[in-house]
Amino acid sequence: MSNPQAIDVLIIGAGPSGSALAIDLVRRGLDVRIVDRSPHAFEGSRAKGIQPRSLEVLEDLGALDDVLAGGDIYPKLGLHAGPIGVPWKMFPHKEATPDVPYPNTWLIPQFRTDRALHARLSELGREVEFGKELTELTQDEDTVVAKVVGADGVEEIVTRYAVGADGGSSAVRKQLDIGFVGTTDESDRVLIVDASVSGLARNRWHMWPGLGGKLIGACPIPDSDMFQWMIRLTPDEKPPQEIGAIIDRIHSHTRNRHIQLHEIHWKSVFRPNIRLAEHYGRGRVFLVGDAAHVHTPAGAQGLNTGMQDGYNLGWKLGQVLAGADPALLATYEAERQPIAAGVLGLSTEKWGGIAKLDPSSMKRGKDEQQLSLTYYGGPLAPADGDSGDTSTLHVGDRAPDARLLGADGAETRLFNLFQGPHFTAIAYGPGATRDLELLDWPTTGARLKRLTVGPPEGFSDPENTLRSAYGLTGDTLLLIRPDGYIGHIATRDFLTTTQSAVRAMTPGARSRTMFQPSHTSPGSGATG
Repeated sequence: MSNPQAIDVLIIGAGPSGSALAIDLVRRGLDVRIVDRSPHAFEGSRAKGIQPRSLEVLEDLGALDDVLAGGDIYPKLGLHAGPIGVPWKMFPHKEATPDVPYPNTWLIPQFRTDRALHARLSELGREVEFGKELTELTQDEDTVVAKVVGADGVEEIVTRYAVGADGGSSAVRKQLDIGFVGTTDESDRVLIVDASVSGLARNRWHMWPGLGGKLIGACPIPDSDMFQWMIRLTPDEKPPQEIGAIIDRIHSHTRNRHIQLHEIHWKSVFRPNIRLAEHYGRGRVFLVGDAAHVHTPAGAQGLNTGMQDGYNLGWKLGQVLAGADPALLATYEAERQPIAAGVLGLSTEKWGGIAKLDPSSMKRGKDEQQLSLTYYGGPLAPADGDSGDTSTLHVGDRAPDARLLGADGAETRLFNLFQGPHFTAIAYGPGATRDLELLDWPTTGARLKRLTVGPPEGFSDPENTLRSAYGLTGDTLLLIRPDGYIGHIATRDFLTTTQSAVRAMTPGARSRTMFQPSHTSPGSGATG
């Protein structure tokens, strides 16, 4: 390292993606700074849906309680055609199960999600540095130098790695000269308004569709008198600015003059960009969230995909900073870019369907919940690798929750045992248990928590929640990554195959060839 004063990671942008990443890195004991050009935290409702998989991520990061306290389940849609309102079940309400503890999409305004993440970061001893804007970014083999401008003038921040979480117009992406491929339809604009409202029932997400894609929606913001209004503008329409003009626009479309707006708290004109970064980083600098991909608002995908970008990148940065092969960082783009491409397709299809008044476009289900996303077939979970599978799971799949009993008879959730920045190994059966005891684990980087299921001293699975969710039919050794995905499944040769998987993700031997970065991949040229 050329400068001993360098911090470990600089994050530019303090929205949900950057904040989730900062929490994950700080709890790993890393020296992290997070800066944002805005003078204060975001104040709008904008991205208001948290998907079940993201709720699991937030639980692991320690921010879930605040998120649950600040939101509610989605109400039914109220589809209006003139004076008639028809209830429509947009989200199927599901009961929690042992493997899926949070089965429903959570309605919470983005400003409360940001607040919950910033509060958790503060608990860990870090604060967002607002009012600091990136102006220049340079890097060499060992460090990144970022120039930021704030109230106290220009500051140079030297860091071993940097992450751009600074939105769709990302200054970091532009500094890296990374293409942002896709389209922006300037004629397709939506005015979003957070306003205190009377004269409208709060037990519905109201929608007034119209011909030619005309649409007004009003979604109640929990624990407030506010609704988030979405007013789809016609191609040549000038967005109304003053409260009176906005009320007139709502009245003319809805034909309901009982609706009154009393105070506007935030408003913005949104253009549905559909874009994907050609690469998720260059050298020692990476992109997460909207800096790497932007979506239509349909399906509540953007914020969730962004937070999970940071959740994927965080443990890999921690491992490389602890001495793992920098090629591990190339797996970030390889795993996350295909996910974003799929999400772009899903949200675009839903948005187009709404314009055509297609009822199916208003339905939400498992595709949006992100529980079935998998890294199977990627560089850390090759389909032709030495990792087996079970009757329900492949390596690279999300690791489900389960309910276990400890040796003392106390019940615990598997997710409680996963919580934290460590890897987890689960030995099911006596053969796997013997080999887990012999598994060699590095003394640096993320530690390993070893769990055994079976007599005499391990956890027990009396209701078969683990056996069922994981599809276990015999002795099995499972390695769970810090981000809650399955890193390895061994149903035979437990020690040999698991030790090989461990080497790919931990500090140790540097002669790995499984996922060497190309000359354009993130992490190329880095020496750690």
